[in-house]
Amino acid sequence: MTISAAMVKELRERTGSGMMECKKALTETNGDIEAAVEMMRKSGLAKADKKAGRVAAEGRIALAVSGDGKRGVLAEVNCETDFVAKGDDFVAFADQVAKAVLANAPADVTALEALSLGGAGSVDEVRRAMIAKLGENISVRRYAVVESAGVVGSYLHGTRIGVLVALEGGNEELAKDVAMHVAASKPMALDASEVPADVVEKEREIYKAQAAESGKPAEIVDKMVAGRVNKYMREVTLLGQPFVKNPDQTVEQLLKSQSAKVTRFVRYEVGEGIEKKTDNFAEEVMAQVRGG
Repeated sequence: MTISAAMVKELRERTGSGMMECKKALTETNGDIEAAVEMMRKSGLAKADKKAGRVAAEGRIALAVSGDGKRGVLAEVNCETDFVAKGDDFVAFADQVAKAVLANAPADVTALEALSLGGAGSVDEVRRAMIAKLGENISVRRYAVVESAGVVGSYLHGTRIGVLVALEGGNEELAKDVAMHVAASKPMALDASEVPADVVEKEREIYKAQAAESGKPAEIVDKMVAGRVNKYMREVTLLGQPFVKNPDQTVEQLLKSQSAKVTRFVRYEVGEGIEKKTDNFAEEVMAQVRGG
């Protein structure tokens, strides 16, 4: 059977695949477009499974906020290269994922992947189809939902850093200012009570070893250690940090001046915590030379 250009065009529009791949599928199915779509879908799922083990540490942070400003969502969707992360298909998919979370409040990522994205299928089906089309591993890594009785401040720094802040009191401008501060200063916790005990103890041991070398009496060393721990707490907690727009006051002082309170914040950065593969080209060449 002759495979016409119109048939190839229709299959491309339905699958998003390349011209040669579409022509091959139509040839193998004797021009049956429905059979070609099904065959390509199965092929795409197989390709997606093969790519699942590849490291996807690039991507983007997508943001969605409810109309009343009291609920916000951040979603991290990953791929393998910055090139794919900037593509229209990937950008649209990430935004769809964030909106799906906002609308449906899934219990976890598995539940999110089962959500429908309309006629395109579920989140996971669309993800797998994109893997087949774009040739990279793509994953929906995580999401966060932040709610407030007051207002949720949000901020995206480009596409790689996203922040949500739950604020009671104050106003939208203050909420956004605090969100921008979180993006820039990367606090570990809201206040000292939320800093993990093992982190505090590790810092204390380091300071104790440093102070002991001073040769000063034990009681002086204890005071030195306490002072350094307190300084560390101010540096890593949101309320203790100097406000980026006015370093003369802390974030806590800023909030008190406007009778406001931060109850929660979330900061996502693309790829944080993912171990990236680093290739050493020189070592690779030398290994081949030695092997030869």
